[in-house]
Amino acid sequence: MPEDSTESPVGPAAAASRPRTPRARARDRTVADIIRLGREHLALHGAAALSLRAVARDLGVVSSAVYRYVDNREELLTLLLIDAYNELGDDVDAAVAAVPEADFRGRFEALGRAVRDWALREPSRYSLLFGSPVPGYRAPAERTTGPGTRVVIALMAILDGAFRAGRLSMESRRAPAIATGLGGDLAKIRAEFGLAVPDDLLARAALAWTSLFGTVSFEVFGQYGGETFTAREELFDHHLAVLAEVAGLSPGGIDS
Repeated sequence: MPEDSTESPVGPAAAASRPRTPRARARDRTVADIIRLGREHLALHGAAALSLRAVARDLGVVSSAVYRYVDNREELLTLLLIDAYNELGDDVDAAVAAVPEADFRGRFEALGRAVRDWALREPSRYSLLFGSPVPGYRAPAERTTGPGTRVVIALMAILDGAFRAGRLSMESRRAPAIATGLGGDLAKIRAEFGLAVPDDLLARAALAWTSLFGTVSFEVFGQYGGETFTAREELFDHHLAVLAEVAGLSPGGIDS
């Protein structure tokens, strides 16, 4: 049996609990170094110019050696995507967890600020996730969908928790009726994630989600222009407060 095989005659659970071999740990360190250098190259040259050969050069190995760890440039992009999605998700989870569980609006605002803070700190990685597609690259859904949906799942959990607790405002529900096709989409989302939120509030949650990333993207990509808004953080906080209202999280979060 190969030295770093995870196969075990006593079952996968026991195999997973076994200590990793020195060879496996060395491989993990090398892949981590490749991802770290990939981040640096992404910041310097952008995703379209990312080169596995250049990463190998900075790693101090010949290009053929690096292919033992990363098959090609597309695989490196996938690793960078997963890495960035998970770091963003970790930041969001930590920010949300720092707010009392019953403070649904506070949790929503913490989530939004965590997204903005990470995006401004990591503009090249945010661009990889939410900017223009990389020519010739298609992210493998089976590997990136889980990490890529962490933020929206956290957002939906906040709103669903508020609804179940009777803390999601039902006052201003004059939105257009939900069309049949959209209703089917919302029903699938509700079933997939075990949500109780009704269609109209779930559609509002989708608006809050896309608008949050839209306002962050405008700031990260310089779409406001140089002089239009100088108080960017205050503008974002205003947008976040409006989006909380759109989602039904009025101040205090209690249905009156």
